[in-house]
Amino acid sequence: MRAQVFKEELQRYATLIEDFLNTLPWQKNVLAESMRYSLAGGGKRIRPVLALAAAEMNGGDPKKVLPSAAALELIHTYSLIHDDLPAMDDDDYRRGRLSNHKVFGEGTAILAGDALLTYAFELLSLPADVAPELQVRVLREVAEAAGPRGMVYGQVLDLEGEGTSLSLAEIERIHRHKTGAMLMVSARLGGILAGSDELRLAALTEYAGALGLAFQIKDDILDVEGESEILGKPVGSDQKRGKATYPSLLGLAGARAHLQSQVDQAKASLRLFGQRGEFLRDLADFIAERRR
Repeated sequence: MRAQVFKEELQRYATLIEDFLNTLPWQKNVLAESMRYSLAGGGKRIRPVLALAAAEMNGGDPKKVLPSAAALELIHTYSLIHDDLPAMDDDDYRRGRLSNHKVFGEGTAILAGDALLTYAFELLSLPADVAPELQVRVLREVAEAAGPRGMVYGQVLDLEGEGTSLSLAEIERIHRHKTGAMLMVSARLGGILAGSDELRLAALTEYAGALGLAFQIKDDILDVEGESEILGKPVGSDQKRGKATYPSLLGLAGARAHLQSQVDQAKASLRLFGQRGEFLRDLADFIAERRR
């Protein structure tokens, strides 16, 4: 019963996001084509879903958070376009389709990523039914999470770590920046715009931090034992690039145990939300059980 309720709630949030993304005005040129190609390429929409759920859990209206939540997906999409480039992870496929640079060329792909990032901040600054100081706070926190102290720094650490032996702490440092920073700000964004107090924001931050590690551990496991047809990209790419991963350090059994510990930590951090936290608890299980 609970699994069906979660699936329906997830679909409700995803539909809100897709409908909003479909209303964005696009110019008729190759840049817009390239941006839309990757933005419409599927994906789980975890970051905007997390923002909408966090807002609703704190008594807010998820529809009022939509522009800001959608901005998170634009930032995520830009990061994937750049991540696939030859100078980065050099992946030809993303979600079962050719990567952006394989369709539009490297130059346009880079610019499409740049455009999605800047468009995200346009959405974040749209007139909103919230106190101006809350909107400014969100703008600052998203910029910090996406930039040189967050996701981009994590990407640098990831590149530097290729071909080297890293400790568990060093691997987690990479992923707290590369994956965790944007997940944490997604949860915080929803809470801030819904008027959450600092205690609940701290709980959301702890939840999303553990969720980010769980997400990356599962990614690493899937890169070893996943199926290319389901993942939409070749498996074993981390090993080919000499990346330090949880399975390479802990073994598959150890990686699975570490994944479960992060899921348990994420769920435990939501205690003060009571029944209101059920969707996010289920989301942690969904992350751990996914096949792509």
